[in-house]
Amino acid sequence: MITLGIETSCDETALCLLETRDNEYRILGNIVHSQIESHKEFGGVVPMLAKREHIKNLPILYEKILKEAGVSEKMIDRIAVTQGPGLEPALWTGILFAQELSKKISVPVAPMNHMEGHIVASLLLQSGSHKEFQPLKTAKFPALAVLISGGHTEIVKIEKLGSYEVLGSTVDDAIGEAFDKVARMLSLPYPGGPEISKLAETARKENVPKKITLPRPMIHSKDLKFSFSGLKTAVLYALREIGTPTPEQIMDVSREFEDAVTEVLISKTEHALEDYETHTLIIGGGVIANTHIREAFEKLAAKHGILLYLPAAGLSGDNALMIALCGSFPNTIKPSSEGFKASGNLSL
Repeated sequence: MITLGIETSCDETALCLLETRDNEYRILGNIVHSQIESHKEFGGVVPMLAKREHIKNLPILYEKILKEAGVSEKMIDRIAVTQGPGLEPALWTGILFAQELSKKISVPVAPMNHMEGHIVASLLLQSGSHKEFQPLKTAKFPALAVLISGGHTEIVKIEKLGSYEVLGSTVDDAIGEAFDKVARMLSLPYPGGPEISKLAETARKENVPKKITLPRPMIHSKDLKFSFSGLKTAVLYALREIGTPTPEQIMDVSREFEDAVTEVLISKTEHALEDYETHTLIIGGGVIANTHIREAFEKLAAKHGILLYLPAAGLSGDNALMIALCGSFPNTIKPSSEGFKASGNLSL
């Protein structure tokens, strides 16, 4: 079966052609078109600009992926498209494109949850196209997923794929959002998360003196909720006291901020591991591209002796491969699939 995946939840226009059989997959084509340059001058994603770029890019990328994969429209068996969560103007562009295409080529279209996509992305071995079928990673259930991205920070209990319970989430800013806001305070280029990570790593390698101390919000609370707004405010107050920070002070703040969010993430996840039976720990979302956070989760999994699944290179951020994979699962097509709407706050 060949599934066309479409992802337009934020500022990446992404398409994927995925062939599946049993528990194996083969990537026929996978395109992610970034809009970073279009949004850079605004210091963040502008929803209506993202919508305009998606409308322009979708038909172009569709023709491109068919040509590069050597696939005709007649070979597509179903379409999977992100329904939410995300920016509704952006989501609608992918949904309308999918619905119109489904009518044109007479195949069903299935609405997918973007966050489930981040979960299953960690079950893929690689993101590049290849000729041979490959097996999915085998997760042992029950499992826990920690989803960390620009718009989400949540811990999810997984009884099996398709059966999810959100155990805790952020009460304010998501972790990726906090990274970007702190980066703007430090006058770093957009997107700011990777810039903070680079500076934090340099601070560790060069042993930059630690002069800034930031709080670890809700680290001692007995629940699995997160809060990063106060941490962001603490950075703001620290910078006001400094005045104009030197390059060394910017590295110090970056390291301390990254350490703070990492410690909170690990503490909350360990709390969940102690409270819930878990055989597999799955980490998904764009923030897991952060090397320091990635290594911290590797140490945590080793400490508890459980399987750890992290997304392969190129699969931590938004992509259509994860949406196509979700759409390839049995029973994803429902009788009412064609009439679904964008849902910016869709939950698992």
